[in-house]
Amino acid sequence: MIELYYFPGNASFTPHVLLRELDIPFALRLVDRGGGEHKQPEYLALNPNGAIPVLVDGELVLYETAAICLHLADARPDAKLMPEPGTPERAQAYKWLIWATNTLQATLMHYFYPERMVDAGNSEGARQVKAHAEGRVGELLAQVDQELARRGSDWFLGEQFSVMDPYLFMLCRWTRGFGSRPAREYPNIGPYLARVLERPAVRRTIEAEGLGAPWY
Repeated sequence: MIELYYFPGNASFTPHVLLRELDIPFALRLVDRGGGEHKQPEYLALNPNGAIPVLVDGELVLYETAAICLHLADARPDAKLMPEPGTPERAQAYKWLIWATNTLQATLMHYFYPERMVDAGNSEGARQVKAHAEGRVGELLAQVDQELARRGSDWFLGEQFSVMDPYLFMLCRWTRGFGSRPAREYPNIGPYLARVLERPAVRRTIEAEGLGAPWY
């Protein structure tokens, strides 16, 4: 059986949703972040970066959320969570998935962990990193909003629900406490997040992880 190592609300949220969306039997393995379990040798043997999530599928041990998403989508091609391989639509899906993880998610990490980008004790530097990251996230959310407006469809890649939808929901949810403009306040993102939230798999994931309001 597949095992998903997770922590509530973390980057494991998206593969958790996909497993439920695909109705794949799996077991959740809670990683105690507060207790530093993700930095212990047993977990580092699965992911030497000490990051969450990890998916164990038989002999396959996989980390990096985007990679796990692609693996799950390819395991059940009939669910059409990614466009057909070799098509322009698939290429665009690759672009947006990599953008989500390498650009938007990476910038959010600077917002939440600004101290990682400065010398120890440099509180003013960390404050500046966080402020600049929040501003940059706003610019990136505007791109998401514009793309949703351009497509004019229910889901981010078009008429078909895809891996991009729980991924963007997760990242947008992380902005819910922003003092400037959280994702839900963008004219096209807000209704989009409401649609994603209505997916039964998303609801079940939120319940299973014990997440509270605001949902996004």
